[in-house]
Amino acid sequence: MDEKELDTLKTYGTEFQNKCIGALLTDRAFMERVVDIISPDYFETSAQKWVVEKSIKYFMEFRDTPTPTAMLVYLREIDEQMKLLKQSVGDLLGVAFGHCTDTDLKFIKEQFLDFCRKRTLAAAILKSVELLKVKEYDAIQNVINNALRAGMERNLGLDFVNDMDQWMTLTARHCIKTGWDLIDSAIDGGLGKGELGFIVAPAGSGKTWLLTALGAHAQKQGKTVLHITLELNEEYVSLRYAANHTGIAFQEVRAHADTVKKKLETIPGRLFVKYFPLKTVSPSSIKLFIERLEMLEQVKVDLLIVDYADILRSFMPDKNANSYTEAGSVYEELRQIAGELQIPVWSASQSNRGAHEMDVIQAGNVADSYRKIMTGDVVLSLSRKMEDKQEGMGRIHIMKNRFGADGMTFPCTFNPSCGAVNIYDKTSSEGMQLLAKMKDGEKNIKKMTKELWNTMMPD
Repeated sequence: MDEKELDTLKTYGTEFQNKCIGALLTDRAFMERVVDIISPDYFETSAQKWVVEKSIKYFMEFRDTPTPTAMLVYLREIDEQMKLLKQSVGDLLGVAFGHCTDTDLKFIKEQFLDFCRKRTLAAAILKSVELLKVKEYDAIQNVINNALRAGMERNLGLDFVNDMDQWMTLTARHCIKTGWDLIDSAIDGGLGKGELGFIVAPAGSGKTWLLTALGAHAQKQGKTVLHITLELNEEYVSLRYAANHTGIAFQEVRAHADTVKKKLETIPGRLFVKYFPLKTVSPSSIKLFIERLEMLEQVKVDLLIVDYADILRSFMPDKNANSYTEAGSVYEELRQIAGELQIPVWSASQSNRGAHEMDVIQAGNVADSYRKIMTGDVVLSLSRKMEDKQEGMGRIHIMKNRFGADGMTFPCTFNPSCGAVNIYDKTSSEGMQLLAKMKDGEKNIKKMTKELWNTMMPD
């Protein structure tokens, strides 16, 4: 092998080089990482060298990757007498930009980064030999240290003062709204990327309906939603989404197929529903499923809903663990994949048995592990006592909120046929009417209980 080939990417092949260029053109984080250690001379053809040179030039000036439009402007600068180069560059740009969605880009980038690091280190060693001759030991140390740091992760977090514009923007958290204005206002716009929210409620209170409402509203915002179901089958969950979108009772959805189809065709977002048997899938397995779904469907999942986290399996089960520690681990793992995938995750949790007839479900009523509360970013509870269910009412309580005040309780209406949930400020006219109705319901229950007691007890 020619010794000069060791200093180029020729041995990797043309397609590898074109994919590297595609990554440089479209991946800002990758370009930022290699811009100081890359050289156009690493590439084989004149067209490849030209594109890399212009990509570096654009990045150094605008701190971003060049758009196809910007590259076409550069292309026009090539002298007409160099028609062959101009044609080659044009063809290469089409190929390189086309590689931006290839599934092996992660591997390609790692290999390319490793190549650049080794070339940088080799150049530093050669330079050190010259410095050694003149006994510039401090300079040698500096050269070698710089070479070892080459290609390191550049994201060091936020510079508090210099990055003020970034953290002051309202979009800093990139939230997906819940669809309930009072909740969105309280949690600073919705649930953001990498955050975990969950709903605590007794069995049969409507946790799945609330999760469906969250997913349906995200669809209306044009988001791609993945709904993992561990109890209900995929078809039944889909019926619930159709009912929520249309207002038709889910038992009647099939009877109005044409109407439902027309309505669903107007919704900009996408929904994928996947069933796993309970305790057979872990948060890490869900992450792998998301990556496969995104690859096969060419989509980016914007919101994950897990119905529900209590019946997930821990990825690393401890033989000596009890239900308390395992439940806490599952929520921590779920929060971890939310951070790794940079998507918001909504789930649900069971309350303990004593919460069935409580006006407001508090943190102490969460079943199994208090670590759930510690892990969650936003924790809501839903209380629907027997008389509330009969009247289609309930109470939503903000149990925990990293992004604002908590401890607030809102009366709500709850339609169990289509999952429509409306939340009201308790000082509004609708809220006061609901609270009055709840109070009357409590009085009626007490009256009925007293009458039943009197009929059963002898005089």
